[in-house]
Amino acid sequence: MTKKIELLSPAGNLEKLEIVLHYGADAAYLGGELFNLRALADNFSNSDLEKAVVYAHNLGKKVYVTLNIIPHNEELNFMPEYVKYLEKIGVDGVIVADLGTFALVRENSNLNINVSTQASNTNWRSVKVWKDMGAKRVILARELALDEIKKIRDKVNDVELEVFVHGAMCMSISGRCLLSNYLTGRDANRGACAHPCRWKYNLVEEKRPGEYFPVFEDERGTYIFNSKDLCTIEFIDKIMDTGVDSLKIEGRMKGIYYAALATQVYRKAIDSYSDGKYEFKKEWLDELKTTSNRSFTSGFYLGKTDESSQNYDTNSSYSQTHQLVAKVIEKISDNEYKIQIRNRLFENEEVEIVKSDGTILKSKMPKFFNEKTEEYTDVVHPNTIARIKTDAKLEKLDLIRKKK
Repeated sequence: MTKKIELLSPAGNLEKLEIVLHYGADAAYLGGELFNLRALADNFSNSDLEKAVVYAHNLGKKVYVTLNIIPHNEELNFMPEYVKYLEKIGVDGVIVADLGTFALVRENSNLNINVSTQASNTNWRSVKVWKDMGAKRVILARELALDEIKKIRDKVNDVELEVFVHGAMCMSISGRCLLSNYLTGRDANRGACAHPCRWKYNLVEEKRPGEYFPVFEDERGTYIFNSKDLCTIEFIDKIMDTGVDSLKIEGRMKGIYYAALATQVYRKAIDSYSDGKYEFKKEWLDELKTTSNRSFTSGFYLGKTDESSQNYDTNSSYSQTHQLVAKVIEKISDNEYKIQIRNRLFENEEVEIVKSDGTILKSKMPKFFNEKTEEYTDVVHPNTIARIKTDAKLEKLDLIRKKK
């Protein structure tokens, strides 16, 4: 039996927290209403944070709160009381990127501190400095190959190491991007990134206004900054071989289907590795492709990236094979359930039921009882709560999907 490796999943709100913990995460990372790099996410009010900590701890799982903005002077005035509050409610750690924030957390609490990937740690000496200052964990920069991570682990073995294994990649070094601020006034380093790296760009010559030339020779144009999404499932054992302590999935602003499936797949891989019987299964990759993605890249893990890591195809920048249509929210009786509709659904439509253990059940949708109209119907629309009767064995938080 190898050491336990943590699976850390994103939670943009309470629903996503419940989902990722149900589908196999050991811990979740989330942001409060202050000081985090997802200002446009739902985020957690103070009362939601308290509920999140209680819910996770009742399951024997952890919650990390992000304090990872690069703050300006005035923001530091509000931080001490917030840090004390986070310690009071029992969060398991905070994620920080800034030296001043790090010092402030140390001065005002005994919270565990995880150093953010925003701190761009790419060598063992910088990791050791953070450890010597009191960091419990360092989240390594994304720009590292497997052998570099292994060297950091060998040189500094008394601090936890965390790495990203799945999700969106930033075109800038560990997310330190000024493009959004320059073009839109929305500061990526303060949580408000407009993602201009996903926009389409062409070259214009000074004396030929109105003539647009693609940066690469492609008649459809190109996204010159647009990285494919990170996916490491095909070599996840090699990452675990480096001795890291936590595997992190990106995606606090993504939906519950992505959060559930990504968590579930990497849970299976970690468990297979921990049991000493690891073997990659193609079905893991197939399941990840059911979620929305910009095609996949191995990032920097296997060496330097090239143009194959960029997503040039403007006609297919996102793809997925399946669509979430409903979530089971209550089991009423042995064959009756209450479901929340996420996309339009028809009677007799073929669907698949995704369970938390990875089981996929094929079924057909029965007639729906619409709780709002109190009528039976053969079609339901998004944001509807409906009751169904079916012989399929469902449980709360099962997800219902259909092929696109």
